[in-house]
Amino acid sequence: MADHSYDYDVLVIGAGPGGYVAAIRAAQLGLKTACAESRETLGGTCLNVGCIPSKAMLHASEFYDAAANGAMAEMGIDVKPTLNLEQMHAQRRDAVKGLTGGIEFLFKKNKVDWKKGHATFQDAHTVKVGDETVTAKNIIIATGSSVTPLPGVEVDNDAGVVVDSTGALELPAVPKKMVVIGGGVIGLEMGSVWNRLGAEVIVVEYLDKLLPGMDDDVRKEAAKIFKKQGMELRLSTKVTGCSVDGKTASLTLEPAAGGEAETLEADCVLVSIGRRPNTDGLGLDTIGLETNKRGQIETEQDFRTAVDGVWAIGDCVPGPMLAHKAEDEGIACAENIAGQTGIVNHDIIPGVVYTLPEFAGVGLTQEEAIEKMGGDKAKIKVGKFPMMANSRAKTNHEPDGFVKIIAEAESDRVLGVWCINNVAGTMIAQAAQAMEFGATSEDIAYTCHAHPTHSEAIKEAAMAVQGKAIHV
Repeated sequence: MADHSYDYDVLVIGAGPGGYVAAIRAAQLGLKTACAESRETLGGTCLNVGCIPSKAMLHASEFYDAAANGAMAEMGIDVKPTLNLEQMHAQRRDAVKGLTGGIEFLFKKNKVDWKKGHATFQDAHTVKVGDETVTAKNIIIATGSSVTPLPGVEVDNDAGVVVDSTGALELPAVPKKMVVIGGGVIGLEMGSVWNRLGAEVIVVEYLDKLLPGMDDDVRKEAAKIFKKQGMELRLSTKVTGCSVDGKTASLTLEPAAGGEAETLEADCVLVSIGRRPNTDGLGLDTIGLETNKRGQIETEQDFRTAVDGVWAIGDCVPGPMLAHKAEDEGIACAENIAGQTGIVNHDIIPGVVYTLPEFAGVGLTQEEAIEKMGGDKAKIKVGKFPMMANSRAKTNHEPDGFVKIIAEAESDRVLGVWCINNVAGTMIAQAAQAMEFGATSEDIAYTCHAHPTHSEAIKEAAMAVQGKAIHV
């Protein structure tokens, strides 16, 4: 299949979860492949400063919290822990090193060439990477996203006072008082790490609820859970400015609707109001490729852009900015380039918040489902089951949360599943797979689930759709 008028059949720009997976898949399909990446290590934001290191800190901080705040004592294990933050950081870095090194190994194994440096288009088939010029028949843009800045609040990760998600992973000491700007996934995950390790955490969110995009019941429950864990929530509040004096930040806040301003001081401020596509500095104007209002690259369903031979996937195209969405798009895009049929079902992409408990959802929220049915509430059915009635959660002293299933009333087809519990992120895969097969709530209800497991709550919620849950 190799076209010898080009250096490569496929050049991927970016080695994050979308890019590195696309490169490996393209190579597996017999295409001569290279991948350009300007970081010192492969894996993009996700592996280096995102999903992976944050999970390492979340997991470790959960152990500390269980030991320090009585959860272990409740189960007959008396311990008095001391925090070794340096070691906690070390195990995080070790996990990251192992995984980024693993991708390098996979590149070698699959004969993918890593071109080190920043890539800029010279024309639709030519890219300059550092000092080298590379040509390819197909180019996949997989440049990901970066932290959205907040006007009036300047991030300086090195100083460690006003930080973004990258800086929040590296704090050398537990802050006394941490203000998290943004009540979304990143803010709540990093806020809960430092809250568990002893910081006083205040979350400031512009909207009236946490976790935008999730089901309303989940968002309401989230507020109760994080308050119970000791976080202070300032909802419907905006940050209008920030000044730093030495090691102290002073924030000015006011009600989102407008009103009297107040000042809040903290020794650490985390800016986590979202992410934006990395499309600047690529030379897109050189090839005549325009971005939309949000800076994203629009594509066809098969991930072709408006420029022939140029494709795009992941955080730099529309859709949820999630590593697993980028991976699936990377595989599909490589398959399409190889002449196969690569498809991603964008209606069934699970989202997970890895706090304790975890929050997970797939498909439509109840509000979206009603809207899809023309605003007629009678056209949907909802089943809910509380985790406190689940025997495994009860045994594990994990009473928080519920499972909620939304189905179309007439066909009983499942439209959305929402979970809050300690293993919700793992459980949501079952729901996504069922929905991928067009399952009805009855299909889930009549599937035998192992006992005692958290997953039985999905079965019970499905039974509740028909009004016949057993344990509640």
